[in-house]
Amino acid sequence: MTVTIWHNPRCSKSRQTLELLNRKGIEPIIREYLKEPPSKAEVERLIDMLGDPGELVRDSEAEFKTLGKEKAEMSKADIARAIAAHPILLQRPIVVAGKKAAIGRPPEAVLPLLK
Repeated sequence: MTVTIWHNPRCSKSRQTLELLNRKGIEPIIREYLKEPPSKAEVERLIDMLGDPGELVRDSEAEFKTLGKEKAEMSKADIARAIAAHPILLQRPIVVAGKKAAIGRPPEAVLPLLK
């Protein structure tokens, strides 16, 4: 099974989740999404795997405030467009294993994907 981590090396939770995967003997594909921003379609796939579009967006970032909307009033497409335009809004880290995904907050939240 291929495991990918959507990673921001400046984020402590992202670093901790990567370290946890490594301790479990997993060498994931590392997607530094700030260097390689996701497309709207990729964000929509992540939303489908996670289930709740609101989980995927960081509403505390300055870029979110410029959108002029509340997270609760944004559709899946709105969130996907916003993250594709401003990748800093992507919640991190996200681990994708097969057709499942989990946000590593806390890092241990990704462990069920590995079974």
